[in-house]
Amino acid sequence: MNLRRTLATAAVAAVTAPAVLLSAGAASAAPKAAAQTQQKPTYAELKKAVDEAKKAYEDAVAAEQAGREKIDATMAALDEDSHPLKAAFLAADKAAKAAAADKTAADQAVTDARAALDGAADEAAKAKAQEALDAAEARARTAAETKTNADAERGTAQDAWDDARVAALREWNKVRNATADARKAKDAADRALAAAADCVRVPGLTVLANRLPAKAVAGTTVDFSFTVANATDRTLDVDPLVFFRLNSTDQEQHFMKVRWADASGWHDLDPNSPSHLAGVKNMKPGARTDVKMRMTLEADAPAIDGFALLAGDASDAYNPCVLGPMKRYDFTVLPAGSKPGTAGEAKPGTVDDKDRPKPKMKPKTAAQAAPATSADATSAAQPASAGTGGSLATTGASPAASRFALAGGGAVLLGTGAVLAVRRQRGARGTH
Repeated sequence: MNLRRTLATAAVAAVTAPAVLLSAGAASAAPKAAAQTQQKPTYAELKKAVDEAKKAYEDAVAAEQAGREKIDATMAALDEDSHPLKAAFLAADKAAKAAAADKTAADQAVTDARAALDGAADEAAKAKAQEALDAAEARARTAAETKTNADAERGTAQDAWDDARVAALREWNKVRNATADARKAKDAADRALAAAADCVRVPGLTVLANRLPAKAVAGTTVDFSFTVANATDRTLDVDPLVFFRLNSTDQEQHFMKVRWADASGWHDLDPNSPSHLAGVKNMKPGARTDVKMRMTLEADAPAIDGFALLAGDASDAYNPCVLGPMKRYDFTVLPAGSKPGTAGEAKPGTVDDKDRPKPKMKPKTAAQAAPATSADATSAAQPASAGTGGSLATTGASPAASRFALAGGGAVLLGTGAVLAVRRQRGARGTH
């Protein structure tokens, strides 16, 4: 039966839910062992379970509607005098009532015969009265037996009629319970999928800038790189999240141009939007990749501070949103001709979720709303023990890049908030 099959499928979704909820509850903890992770349902399996549970619920709702129509028709038919079960009960009830009336009359006849016997004046009259009493008592016994049988037949007929109504109600109750069970299974599957879609933070997915100076002079170009390392115990599809920004208005962002490179050449980084780039598919535990970057400062760039945000955003078969810790690098732009001295490299600082305000969004233009197109990214991942180097990763632009614009004067405070919005949108969208 299709209903039973789909409900059974929904039950499977309900069974998988606790495992996923448990895993999501421990999302901020250290990564689980690989063998334990493999016991969880994948995100694709959870989505399939949601679809099947939804279908099962829809089937159950349809079955309940059909069941409602059926129970109404059945109960109405049972209430018709022409229904065989009710007709049998009515006939038995009529017979029982007639038998009861006969017994009442027979009992009265016995009473009258006894009174006649008691009033007989001579032996002949007494003999005749006794004979009438004996006959009356015989008829009374027959009437009593007939009434007993008629009452039993009426009870049997009424039980059959009532049983038919009870059976119909039981079937209706099963249908209603099936709908309730299917709804519970659907809700459990929905909760499991939502829990799996929550962003999981893993400390082992790291991004580190290499040779990014703490001070840079206007009119110069600086080559540097960043390294993405997968020190988790899971294979990940990684999309590094990068955001470079001057602590200034939107109109002054042109003083700095940041580019990144892959096998096809150099690509501009949007100064007003956090971007996913250089995606790495199937990065194994212990692997890493380097992405070459270049920062060019205009000669007329003012003395100003800037910052860079780097993080590893990823997904795996179980979670569409896996986030590594975010690093913030602050640097200073010096006027053209300045001597930076021995400023050294910019030092990384961490960014906490609680310090990430929500960005103020600008309306998207038609061009911004159009979906981005790019080739699928692949990566020449290296063992984690390899030298840091500035080797060029064979990567392509990730289609996960989102276009957010920041409000001009608030860019300094809103930069990390925009990054968080991009990362959360990625988690809500999913990748598997």
